[in-house]
Amino acid sequence: MAEPLRLLVVDDEPLAVERLQLLLARIADVQVAGTASDGASALRLVEALAPDTVLLDIAMPGMDGIDVARAFSKLARPPVVVFVTAFDAFAVAAFDVEAVDYVMKPVAADRLARAVERARERVARRTALGAAAAPEEAPDHIREFWVSESRGLVRLAAEDVDRITAERDYMRLHVGRRSWLINHTIARLEEELAPGRFVRLHRSAIVRRDFVTGLRRDEGGRWWARLADGDEQKVGRLYVPNAKALAGR
Repeated sequence: MAEPLRLLVVDDEPLAVERLQLLLARIADVQVAGTASDGASALRLVEALAPDTVLLDIAMPGMDGIDVARAFSKLARPPVVVFVTAFDAFAVAAFDVEAVDYVMKPVAADRLARAVERARERVARRTALGAAAAPEEAPDHIREFWVSESRGLVRLAAEDVDRITAERDYMRLHVGRRSWLINHTIARLEEELAPGRFVRLHRSAIVRRDFVTGLRRDEGGRWWARLADGDEQKVGRLYVPNAKALAGR
C-alpha cells in the first residue's frame, strides 16, 4: 500500500488553515504533518518533519511565500510546493521557483484535489528518478506557463503552445484560437524554450516546429511559413536559415 502524501500547511490566517485541513480530510491518502503561520516556522518544520508537499500562502508577515520557496530549494530534501493565495500577481514568480500548482482563494474542493494529485505525481517522479534525497534539478527548458484569466490562473503546457508573438513589452501565447499575454521577452523565451520543439522565425515571432506545414517565397523574395491553422507567418531576413532548416535545407 502506498504511503500517504504528507503535507505541511502554511498560512498566517487561522481560518484559512482550518479550511485547508477540512478540505484535505476529504482527499484519500493524504496526511497533514503540521501547520505553520509564517515563513520562519515553515522552514523549521520542513527541516524537522520532511513533508512531501507544502501548501504555501504568499502574503505573510516576515518572509513571503516566494522567499520561503526559494529557501526550500536549498535544502537537502526540498518539498514540492503548491501556492495557495488570494493574489494572482505572483504567478510568474511562482513559475520561477518551480511550484507545481497555484491555487486561488477561496479554495474549491475539486481545485485543491487536482493540486494534491499534481503534487503526488511530482513526488512519485522524484522517487522514481532516485532524487527523493536531493534537490530536484531545474528543467533545462520551460515546460509550462501560468496565465491570468478573469477567475484566476490557468496552467498551459509549453508543448501545447502553437506560436508566440511579441506585443510591446509582453508576449502573447497562442493556443488554438485562444491567446494569453505574459510578461516575458522574446529573447528570454527563445533561450528557455526547447529548441527541438520551437523555432524563431521573426524578431517578434516564435513558432512550434510541428505547427509549420509549409514554406513559400513570394514575388518580392520574402519567405512565409504556412501554419496548421491556415495563417501564415512572415519569416524575418535574419531567420530564413531557421526556416530552411525546418525543411532540411
